[in-house]
Amino acid sequence: MLQRYKNILVPVDGSYEAELAFKKAIDVAKRNGNDTAIHLVHVVDTRAFQNISSFDTAMVEQVTDTAKKTMAGYVEDAKKDGLTNIDYAVEYGAPKVVIAKDLPKEKDIDLIMIGATGLNAVERLLIGSVTEYVTRVADCDVLVVRTDLENKPALSKAQRKAQQKKN
Repeated sequence: MLQRYKNILVPVDGSYEAELAFKKAIDVAKRNGNDTAIHLVHVVDTRAFQNISSFDTAMVEQVTDTAKKTMAGYVEDAKKDGLTNIDYAVEYGAPKVVIAKDLPKEKDIDLIMIGATGLNAVERLLIGSVTEYVTRVADCDVLVVRTDLENKPALSKAQRKAQQKKN
């Protein structure tokens, strides 16, 4: 019997790696049939706003609006590519927990497709990687996207800029 995923969670944070995970998720969903759904999520890390002495709800609203526009663009791209079963949500809280625990239970997620971390070694040591946490803690399958659509190692931001200058 062939393994079929029904609910794929794709965390999106605006990074190149998250975009690759999104694009690969479309292909996986299409291979798994029309009843497979992609659930995009952007998690606004509310801990980042706790240290702002004059907490401004306008700042959170601006981050939320930007996330919604990005997500709507992803949904439009997926529909152009023939995928109809896609939705998105903007959630608030600790990204690690929301992605690894809360949403998988709430939406019956059976696969999380997440971009590889963009953090350097020091950042991972100090704050930890969301991707690393999700792979360790999630109860469902987790696919960490490390390659581009041609299965070549994803280029860093600096490498992409250098390549754009050449072209």
